[in-house]
Amino acid sequence: MANPGFHQQRKSPLLLTVPGLGDSGRRHWQSIWERERDDCRKIDLGMWDRPHRNTWVNKINQAVADADRPVVLVAHSLGCHAVAWWNALERPGAFGSGESKVVGALLVAPPVVDIGPLDSRLGAFAPMPREKLAFPSILVASQDDQYATFGHSRKMARLWGSRLVDAGWIGHINADSGIGNWPFGLHLLNRLLWFVSDPHPMALHSAEPLPPRTSQDITLGPDPW
Repeated sequence: MANPGFHQQRKSPLLLTVPGLGDSGRRHWQSIWERERDDCRKIDLGMWDRPHRNTWVNKINQAVADADRPVVLVAHSLGCHAVAWWNALERPGAFGSGESKVVGALLVAPPVVDIGPLDSRLGAFAPMPREKLAFPSILVASQDDQYATFGHSRKMARLWGSRLVDAGWIGHINADSGIGNWPFGLHLLNRLLWFVSDPHPMALHSAEPLPPRTSQDITLGPDPW
């Protein structure tokens, strides 16, 4: 049964970051957001160097359960697959269990985990979950990410029902990309927060990418969602 007080008590979403393999260092945009935003904190997944799928899924589940307000997941790299597996295994909002606390997700640079992953440890999350996410999501991919081709990213976006965004040529979209607090990512986050706070009839879900933009080029016209 749905929680009758959920909508009445709805607050601004809590941002929960979900880092990838090896955690996100101090210069990573996720860590910068955690320091700069009062509404953002990290899920401590543990086992950073030897990730375990079910352990990470359980950590996400606990963090979501502990949240006192709606949640937007902000995942990077292998953390994106952890979110996708959490969705597949926990089935948020299914079977009459009520509205899920997770209202959206920003998925950044998910790697290939199935066939010849660049790092063998990524294979612990294979096969890639194929279930559509139960909440609106944006998948951000780079044209020169060594962990996934843009074609692979397009496939993941299509399977997960995510809006695909082309981030340009900035590698794995991490600290080594030299993007600081990643202004373009903040722009996308704000668009997602706007969408989940006041849903609109035009669907967010699409596997067709938005036009590529640099991290500085965020003043163009409104996105089509």
